[in-house]
Amino acid sequence: MSSGLVDRHIAFLEALRSAGLPVSLAEDLDAVAALSALPWDSRPTVRAAYAATLVKKQSQRPTFDALFDVYFPRLVGEGARREVTDEAGDGPTPSGDGGDALAEFRERLAEALAAGDQERLAQLAVEMVGRFGAMPGRGPGLSSWSAYTALQRVAPSELVDRIVRALLADGRTEEEADRVAGRRVGAFTRQVEDDARRRIAEEKGPDHVADVAVKPSIDRLDFTSARRADLEEMRRQIYPLARRLATRLTQEHHARRRGPLDFRRTVRASISTGGVPLTTHHRPKRPHRNELVVLCDVSGSVANFAQFTLLLVFALRDQFQKVRAFTFIDHVHEVSHHFRPGADVADVMADLAASASHAALWGRTNYGRAFTTFLDKHGDALGPKTSLLVLGDARSNYSDLALDALVEIERNTRHAWWLNPEARRHWDTGDSVAGRYADVVPMVECRNLTQLGAFVTDRL
Repeated sequence: MSSGLVDRHIAFLEALRSAGLPVSLAEDLDAVAALSALPWDSRPTVRAAYAATLVKKQSQRPTFDALFDVYFPRLVGEGARREVTDEAGDGPTPSGDGGDALAEFRERLAEALAAGDQERLAQLAVEMVGRFGAMPGRGPGLSSWSAYTALQRVAPSELVDRIVRALLADGRTEEEADRVAGRRVGAFTRQVEDDARRRIAEEKGPDHVADVAVKPSIDRLDFTSARRADLEEMRRQIYPLARRLATRLTQEHHARRRGPLDFRRTVRASISTGGVPLTTHHRPKRPHRNELVVLCDVSGSVANFAQFTLLLVFALRDQFQKVRAFTFIDHVHEVSHHFRPGADVADVMADLAASASHAALWGRTNYGRAFTTFLDKHGDALGPKTSLLVLGDARSNYSDLALDALVEIERNTRHAWWLNPEARRHWDTGDSVAGRYADVVPMVECRNLTQLGAFVTDRL
């Protein structure tokens, strides 16, 4: 590699690490070795070599692709543009970004989307940002390109009905046409966003884009900042995560299940090996499986965090003797019955969202009232075999904290933990009373799937 390529390689790997991909020095060297044996003039080959050596999970691939496109762009500026003529061949298409130009562009875009012409769509994404996403003359520190502006003006989502009609004319079913149209518009939207990032990186440098415009991998994306598409991807990740954690927990439980050494059986077994005790035998240890009680705040943006944590816990319910779950805003509502064996994930999520309305009487989060109500009405859920999991941001709206109720709840459990989806630096700011509650129940920062999985492995 030349010095310029080495610098770009190092910067790219640092950006991947900052976005949450665990890239080790060994993998760094593997990537260099792979690239040294491959042609650098083929961008797809370079992408494949980097991906093969650096990406460990499919969930990390979108972040990898976004950063690769920033550090190794497909083209520079407008790229190699060829003059476009209209269908009749009467001359060049309208230039600029006025009404006629916008109408003509949307016509070409609709045709390309209906045909699924990927090469043409890639060209149109570049043209769309260049013509309708340019924002020249902006102040210092602001970018001259905006995918949002381009998408608002062209509005490709409004072309879905036209694409569906074209697909129906080709013999697709209505359900299939709706699905394909939505997928094509979504993919084109991502191409527009990618091209805007490429232009901003060219203008301000790739490190700037990596820091501010590229989302971390889905397993490190904050629950509270996730968009709808992110939440759907998280749902797809939650059960594979649960399977991995269940396997690990089962192995650890088996490892801890060994009782004291059974000397007689060990000596008897050693006779077949000439008196050498190659295998030790142990007396059976009485299994002890905890019960789990989950008490979670489902108000506002915290609801996403609570729902995913509940899904993970109930996916692991075989690891516990009994699991009960309660949600609250200012009133406590039991939701254990939603987690039926074999229940569909989408149905469970919908049921949980609907149950939030039952968890509020006055509409504002009140931890003190929730703790007092839980102790009065559901205190029998706690016992010497119970592990308690409290989920919430500990923002009390300046209400009574009912610390004595929380002390009583904690005293009636075997273990208790509090998972907080806010960054630790935000604890005890504004109406947060995280520090006060953490004095009673140990509090852990839990902002994403990675931290959630680590907690389950280490503590439950």
